[in-house]
Amino acid sequence: MSLENGASGAARARLILVDDDELFRESLGDNLADAGFEVTVFPGGEPALEHLGAGKGCDIVLLDWKMPEMNGIEVLRRLRQAGLEVPVIFLTVLTDQIYEEAALQGGAVDFIEKSRSFSILLKRINLILTGLKGRAAEEPDADAPVFILGALELKRDVSRAFWRGNEVPLSVTEFKMVDLLASRAGRDARYRELYDLVHGAGFAAGYGAEGYRSNVRAFVKRIRQKFRDVDSGFDEIENYSGFGYRWRDREEENS
Repeated sequence: MSLENGASGAARARLILVDDDELFRESLGDNLADAGFEVTVFPGGEPALEHLGAGKGCDIVLLDWKMPEMNGIEVLRRLRQAGLEVPVIFLTVLTDQIYEEAALQGGAVDFIEKSRSFSILLKRINLILTGLKGRAAEEPDADAPVFILGALELKRDVSRAFWRGNEVPLSVTEFKMVDLLASRAGRDARYRELYDLVHGAGFAAGYGAEGYRSNVRAFVKRIRQKFRDVDSGFDEIENYSGFGYRWRDREEENS
């Protein structure tokens, strides 16, 4: 991971860094400490699990995927089996989407390539520490009747959406989904969150326990098409197969 100056971290938030690469571990650990974090490093999963199992908590675990003896996904599995719900961010050289999906489905809150800048990692860490990532879906801020993000404008008081100045004819349900995704740009929204936003927590639909996913996919397909009807190049809504959706964070991508 390339190291650049970034915003200072939350005061003395406790991080655990698990990576078998000594140089990477030392370099990243020093940069995190300089950013204001309390960092404990481990060369592998077993000592990290022993540390946490002994009641020595932390705020976030930064976890390498490819490690000898015990890989990162196994470390995550054992954390969750032990009832430890500490947020986990994977740091990895693996770029295939299948690894990201496995990490998120396993209970990680983020998956960052080691080639990304240190400033990106800091942003992700601070989002978690301030409770903005991985939290349950919330109602959009009722005190902000107009929401603007790049080319998107949402008039919440009348449930009307505009893209590059052109109105997008969304239904009220579609508007709520766009509002949730856009207000959490760069952060994931699970299928269940999107469905519960529309129908209320615990509402079941479709066939089987996971039937609501097909309903959400149908909504998102219609939403995308409506935006593409006014802008054929629209691609702000990213799909994470088996997990959910995310509105692109263009500011972060350009960092």
